[in-house]
Amino acid sequence: MSPLLEFDNVTLRFGGLVAVDRLSFQVAEGEVFAIVGPNGAGKSTAFNLISRFYDPAEGDIRLSGESLLSHPPHDLARSGVARTFQNIELFDQATVLENLLVGRQRFRRSNIVSELLFTPFVRTEERVHRHAVEEVIDFLDLQHYRDKRIAGLPYGVRKVVELGRALATKPKLLLLDEPASGLSVEETRDMAFWIEDIKKQMGITVLMVEHDMHLVSSVSDRVLAMADGHMLALGTPDEVQNHPKVLEAYLGVDDDGAEDAA
Repeated sequence: MSPLLEFDNVTLRFGGLVAVDRLSFQVAEGEVFAIVGPNGAGKSTAFNLISRFYDPAEGDIRLSGESLLSHPPHDLARSGVARTFQNIELFDQATVLENLLVGRQRFRRSNIVSELLFTPFVRTEERVHRHAVEEVIDFLDLQHYRDKRIAGLPYGVRKVVELGRALATKPKLLLLDEPASGLSVEETRDMAFWIEDIKKQMGITVLMVEHDMHLVSSVSDRVLAMADGHMLALGTPDEVQNHPKVLEAYLGVDDDGAEDAA
């Protein structure tokens, strides 16, 4: 598989603090790739670099061989990157349908005059966007909530709506920031099914940051473990969980398998 996303020797500093330290990895097209690590490991910072919230001090980040650093943050969706957030970012007073239609904004070609006049072109465009959003609603089983306001929905449903809005952009790369955060065991199981279907049915590459190792193990093709801004291990979920450096960093177990003294 060819790489869709490439981190090439990326470093980010905040004053004297090195948040990401010479990080290099590739995410292959069509895979589910997870980044794991304790708080402060640099996981979310790596996400924010892809999202163009930060500019690296060194290195490059490439999507389909083209540097993302040449794109302004507001143009990221047009490049084929969509993201969810650990803290849900939705329009609370809008309906589920209206929030998902926001995800179609990058495809709009009409202007304010034609929209005010509601020209035939605008009507056709609206039908196309509505059809695309209805497909996402069906995919995520959100039919019951279609016309309900976000403010009145349970947390787990709002989490799914945010995922739906990201899917409505039809991304090449989907960034999931803590997709299982705050979800029940059943909701996390549903999230695992959706991630697998996003990969298999939609052909979307998924990069996620996640603490729930059961979810990571069940859906990920490869896992990158980080600590203190740098890579500890990269491989399959089993390889990473049993890697000596990961055991030492997470469990206080040295290379000989002995636990460090308290």
